[in-house]
Amino acid sequence: MTAIEFNNQIVSLQNPLKFFALKLTADNEDANDLLQETLLKALKYRDKFVDPSNLKAWLYTIMKNTFINNYRRASRQKTIIDTTDESYFLNLPKSSNDESPDSALRYEEIKREVDRLDDDVRIPFDMHNSGYKYKEIADELKMPIGTVKSRIFLARKKLTSALEDYA
Repeated sequence: MTAIEFNNQIVSLQNPLKFFALKLTADNEDANDLLQETLLKALKYRDKFVDPSNLKAWLYTIMKNTFINNYRRASRQKTIIDTTDESYFLNLPKSSNDESPDSALRYEEIKREVDRLDDDVRIPFDMHNSGYKYKEIADELKMPIGTVKSRIFLARKKLTSALEDYA
């Protein structure tokens, strides 16, 4: 296919590409930008196009991939990572000990009830509360994952009945 034929076919596909861009972006200005970027890439990489019967699919793929890449790039730019030592933006001290005597007493009571549980139920429960996933607990304790889930459920059930005052 000659360069002129290629360009003519691209121009003839502008309207369907514009509708596809509108469908992706839901904004007229962004759709125009996406269409322009797609056409620019198509012209730039014309030598990569092989099959003349599938130009429309090739252009749609370029547009879709461009949209996805732009979206990911925009998402990363919106992410703010705060690496400061102090949280002075929030006017909070680095460690706040706003623990009331009541909450400390409740924590001790709950901890006492957890410690009273049998080891076969308490250990998986403690691991789960520490952030381990069911699979990790099962691997560590060398037991089936269903058993781990069952024991954690039993621990919760026993604690719920033992700590009815907090319900």
